[in-house]
Amino acid sequence: MIREIRRYPPVAFPHEDRPHGARVEHRDRIQSLNVDAAALAEALRRAVRGEVRFDDGSRALYATDASNYRQVPIGVVLPRDAADVIAAVELARKFGAPILGRGAGTSLAGQCCNVAVVLDMSKYMHRIVEMKSEMNPRRGFARVEPGIVLDDLRREAERHTLTFGPDPATHAQCTLGGMIGNNSCGVHSIMSGKTVDNIEALDVLTYDGVRMNTGATSEEELARIIAGGGRRGEIYAGLKKIRDQYADLIRERFPRIPRRVSGYNLDELLPENGFHVARALVGTESTCVLVLEATARLVYSPPARALLVLGYPTVYDAADDVPRIRDFGPIGLEGFDDLLVRDQKHKGLNPHGLALLPPGAGWLYVEFGGETLEEATAKATRLLQTVDATSARLFDNASKEARFLWAVRESGLGATAHVPGKPLMWEGWEDAAVAPEKLGAYLRDLRKLLDSYEYGGDLYGHFGDGCVHTRTNFDMTSAAGIAKFRAFIDEAADLVASYGGSFSGEHGDGQARAALLGKMFGPELLGAFREFKALWDPEWKMNPGKVVAPYEPDENLRLGSGYAPWSPKTHFQFTEDEGRMNHAVLRCVGVGKCRRLDGGTMCPSYQVTREEEHSTRGRARLLFEMFEGKAVPADWRNEAVHDALDLCIACKGCKGDCPTGVDMATYKAEFMSHYYAGRLRPMPAYTMGLIYWWAGLASKMPAVANALMRWMKPFSGVAKQRTMPVFARETFRERFEVRGSREEGRGRVVLWTDTFNNHFLPDTAMAAVEVLERAGYDVTIPRKRVCCGRPLYDWGFLGRAKKLLRETLDVLRPELDEGLPIIGLEPSCVSVFRDELLNLFPNDAYAKKLAASSMTLSEFLIRENVPLPTLQKKAIVQAHCHHKSVMRFDAEEAVLRKLGLELEHPDSGCCGMAGAFGFERRHYDVSMRMGERVILPLVREAADDTLIIANGFSCREQLEQATGRKTLHLAEVLRMAQ
Repeated sequence: MIREIRRYPPVAFPHEDRPHGARVEHRDRIQSLNVDAAALAEALRRAVRGEVRFDDGSRALYATDASNYRQVPIGVVLPRDAADVIAAVELARKFGAPILGRGAGTSLAGQCCNVAVVLDMSKYMHRIVEMKSEMNPRRGFARVEPGIVLDDLRREAERHTLTFGPDPATHAQCTLGGMIGNNSCGVHSIMSGKTVDNIEALDVLTYDGVRMNTGATSEEELARIIAGGGRRGEIYAGLKKIRDQYADLIRERFPRIPRRVSGYNLDELLPENGFHVARALVGTESTCVLVLEATARLVYSPPARALLVLGYPTVYDAADDVPRIRDFGPIGLEGFDDLLVRDQKHKGLNPHGLALLPPGAGWLYVEFGGETLEEATAKATRLLQTVDATSARLFDNASKEARFLWAVRESGLGATAHVPGKPLMWEGWEDAAVAPEKLGAYLRDLRKLLDSYEYGGDLYGHFGDGCVHTRTNFDMTSAAGIAKFRAFIDEAADLVASYGGSFSGEHGDGQARAALLGKMFGPELLGAFREFKALWDPEWKMNPGKVVAPYEPDENLRLGSGYAPWSPKTHFQFTEDEGRMNHAVLRCVGVGKCRRLDGGTMCPSYQVTREEEHSTRGRARLLFEMFEGKAVPADWRNEAVHDALDLCIACKGCKGDCPTGVDMATYKAEFMSHYYAGRLRPMPAYTMGLIYWWAGLASKMPAVANALMRWMKPFSGVAKQRTMPVFARETFRERFEVRGSREEGRGRVVLWTDTFNNHFLPDTAMAAVEVLERAGYDVTIPRKRVCCGRPLYDWGFLGRAKKLLRETLDVLRPELDEGLPIIGLEPSCVSVFRDELLNLFPNDAYAKKLAASSMTLSEFLIRENVPLPTLQKKAIVQAHCHHKSVMRFDAEEAVLRKLGLELEHPDSGCCGMAGAFGFERRHYDVSMRMGERVILPLVREAADDTLIIANGFSCREQLEQATGRKTLHLAEVLRMAQ
């Protein structure tokens, strides 16, 4: 809802005396903004079939990308098709509003934020319109909409042994439209080139409403287009004039290196390049046109690949060896230094991959392709024979080991952005490229420059193409720090220019580097860039202030010298984030891994809604805006934040999957505790959130309790499709206590009696007792009924949760003093002890003991090397989200495989139940959509004798209620294996 008419002030211009201030020269081209946002929103809602969002929360969601910059947009439109885009642009023009086209919003240079109407193409415009392939030579093309995720396109292309060559680290979430905007590259650009090299045609729309198809243009066709007149003829005539006037200068000044991404691609207008207008528009960052459809070239994708990992004494030695290695014909050539490895070890990231690295302090990943693995391996072996074998390891690229290794490289941005105990690291000079033969020398000089400013930064990137990434500890919150940052990037630009390099090697110029382009291209070519933009966008309303006539790199900073966020007192202590929740949300740097549509645990709600506000990133941004208090109120009663958190299922997938460790489940619990302070919560908060107390009462009269639950169901907020869990006639504690004592064998262990296995599934807990006793252990349980409080967190009952945890620590004190292992059967309970407990009681000695002592059943069996029986059956296992994200699932899978099971462990993410979430009437549909993505169809299709294994109580409820199949806990499977 539009709360007021917002009239935006005129665009600010840099001071007259600023260097590279081309914007001053063209200030008349950028009209002052005086946009009636409310009227525009209403007009858009009438004209567009997609979604129109001009509320403060939606605007705040799109105020930044993955960069240092922040500009709150006028509003957001999610078009359903090209007709929606055309209608939106027509109305924006009528109201004088600038336009910004956006894909996944992962840009690092500020090109995806502006005071404009943002068109988010990613939710609806993601179709593959057409795909064709040819066998000889093996190649093809695909016509696609701009919002298609790169991995979706590549997945379809691989059916024809083809791929879209450029593949940045964000390949699981970036869109092709965004890649076209930034001229993205990636690991395999050494094989197939940049995005510009792989675009055959673009269907584009200008701000003044002209739609045209663009591509390569012969001289005869160019003459016909110009002679035809009209707006298209005018544009092509202007492009020809630019080509003719600047051709020699373009040939002279454009760096001839693999990764020149900075500036506009005027070289594509040269005769030798076929006057390729589509490719000239690649990399223009939404400053010239909007892409409605793209025809992308598909190249041969070698079906078999080998990965050779080489270790060197330093990263500089690794870089020096790049030109020699390129001669062996790799399809990928990546590099990184020991600082990146150090930071990943410090954060506990990718331990399996790090353990596989050969000795060294600098590494190269060299990938070879072939029709067969033998062919690919033979190519790698030829290179391997020329290096010290002790510093090299060879892998099948399809192997689990290779996936672990690639995770080390792909974690570069996330691993360096937020390292506990170190200053925050920022982009700003993270993307320069030089000729590969100059890379070693450039890296040495870059390190000297960083040292002279007392800056740090891990070095990694696409070494085969001479492109290096880093993040730097710029001070972005003080005037002195920002001035130092600006001085550094000026010197860094001079350094790259001295090497004949490009300021951007794949991330684009945006605002971060655009004001420096004069150092690289000179004033005449800057004039050519402005002429090029003016041809396409004579009103200068397409993403104004980016690439040409730019804002300065120290304007529009997300933090800035005036950064003084609201920092309220919280229940959680956030010890790794300076003790402040507002600092914790800065962990999100916008890489957008939470926007991937398959794989991993994060983020289930985004995967079914494709809504930015339902991604971990979107929620973190709204929390940032809440603490900032500008676009949305600095108030715990913040409705925009509450709405975004509503579909957060607190799966903690982000805690495990997010490269910077954003922990939205904890942020949600903290927010809800304050949001609901002093007022009633929804009914499920009391019926299901307080299950520990209700279960205690129910244990007195379980039959009456079950009847009462059935009677109360229509009034409790529970979905009519759900069946309420049934309280057992006898609790596990009651069954356990009548068994009598057992002789101590290999030692005593404590079996944690969680609420769910105690009151609903006591046979599961009894199975665990039998398994442990069969292994020779004396099993004990806590001396009284206690609870970890897990159901309380989602509703913000943190005061109650802290009291329960304090009681738990008191009850377990003797066992903790004795050093007994605490074995939990419900993964969410173990995750509380390993995670939330220490965040609430970071300095409590017994909290630390409990965190160190608690473990899952599988972790205990692996630690103690307990002999296991065998069970020759097929099985499907659904991992509980908390299990995967906090404890990891390695031990569980190891036990199941040691049993001899033919195991299928799908990468299915959350089953969708997520505690009380899936029971709630208003969340039922989303819950089922989550489950139907992978696990529910798989279980339904499984043979009758296939075991369905799930440890989490909520997982078991979802699988059983949705499929009718019986599920088993690991303890029950172990008991079955005699």
